[in-house]
Amino acid sequence: MSKEPTNSATKMSSSALLYIFLAIALSLAALVLAVSIFPDNDVLASYILLLGFVGIFASAYVLLQMRKRVRRLSIESHPITTTIECKKCGFKSIREFKRGDYIFKEEEPCQKCNEKMMITAIFREVKEGEKERFRF
Repeated sequence: MSKEPTNSATKMSSSALLYIFLAIALSLAALVLAVSIFPDNDVLASYILLLGFVGIFASAYVLLQMRKRVRRLSIESHPITTTIECKKCGFKSIREFKRGDYIFKEEEPCQKCNEKMMITAIFREVKEGEKERFRF
């Protein structure tokens, strides 16, 4: 019963992406400018070259961190389980949750004594290792 994460949880902010790609474009322009003025002014060209590389690496780092955060924040649905129990003989059956299930709902007859069974519990299963995963 696992579902894909919703689109709103997996999308990055379009304005943040715009700023990142704008920073990359300006950094590339700085690299081109540094190469074009290199023969005339070595010191200025080296500073602009350094600025261009720092801008590209910083933008790439921020882009990668945003992608990791989106992947980490995506929410997975955990399986929901329904427990059905016979009140007469005590027979228990566990199955996957179905839409319309609620506690004390009468279900199919018991396999042992043919009395009506009743839903006694509905719960979500969470693994122990996944509880610590969403720390910030």
